[in-house]
Amino acid sequence: MNDRDAEFLEYVTAHRGRMLRTARLLASGDVHWAEDLVQVALTRLYVHWAKIRREEGAERYADRILVNAFLDERRRMWRRREATTEEMRDAVPAAGPDAAERLTVLAALAKLPRRQHAVVVLRYFRDCDVRTTAELMGCTEGTVKSQTSRALSTLRGLLHESFDTLESLR
Repeated sequence: MNDRDAEFLEYVTAHRGRMLRTARLLASGDVHWAEDLVQVALTRLYVHWAKIRREEGAERYADRILVNAFLDERRRMWRRREATTEEMRDAVPAAGPDAAERLTVLAALAKLPRRQHAVVVLRYFRDCDVRTTAELMGCTEGTVKSQTSRALSTLRGLLHESFDTLESLR
């Protein structure tokens, strides 16, 4: 194994878990899709590793690839042919008192348009600021702010309805 490969392996070992957590949120809990997103990101990262390691920007570059892979996934033919269902599979282990709430939030996230979904994950689950989110998504800070506002408004409505339903079942 050469130095380049050893450095890349070290990076993957240290950062794959973080990338997978982000990908699971982007994929609304779909473990298999999240794995695919991370694999796409790591493959693209490896191709450009020589340039990236000189610039010391691997983490940000990997995050941007991950977000772009999520946003671009809608354009893939094989993804469009899959049938969607109301039931989320492999989302979150259904254990513990908050499992229903976690599944409800993931289901609500899945109903958002892709860019709004990505903004919510980056801003509120990854704690990225507006500037960083704009860089990762390749858009302006104003777009991040407007997408965040729209996403939160939509989520409020979706979650209000969902939690009312959960309460009525208890």
